[in-house]
Amino acid sequence: MVRTKESDLGKKAVLRGVRMSPHKVRRVLDQIRGRTYEEVLILLEFLPYKARIPILKVVYAAGANAKNNFGLERAALYISKAWVDQGPKMRRFRPRAQGRAFPIAKPTCNITVFVKSK
Repeated sequence: MVRTKESDLGKKAVLRGVRMSPHKVRRVLDQIRGRTYEEVLILLEFLPYKARIPILKVVYAAGANAKNNFGLERAALYISKAWVDQGPKMRRFRPRAQGRAFPIAKPTCNITVFVKSK
């Protein structure tokens, strides 16, 4: 679920509980930070990373929020801030030999994107 709200920094969209490592999402966010809204949409279409799909949803939601709630044109927007935080880890156990078990941590993350008008 993408949550949107206004902040002092601009228009915000958050996607929580993405089943992906924050490290993998961070390498994509580093490439889009500071770019224009339209440029980011084009860039995310062609990046070879799996993390581009949830980031594309958040960027699109932030742009839609800015347009619908504040009357801003999408062509005049840029990504002012974008970051990813670690979410709760799902803890699982893998059975091993002789009745032992090894823990497995399946990470989740929360993606936050701010857009501003130029």
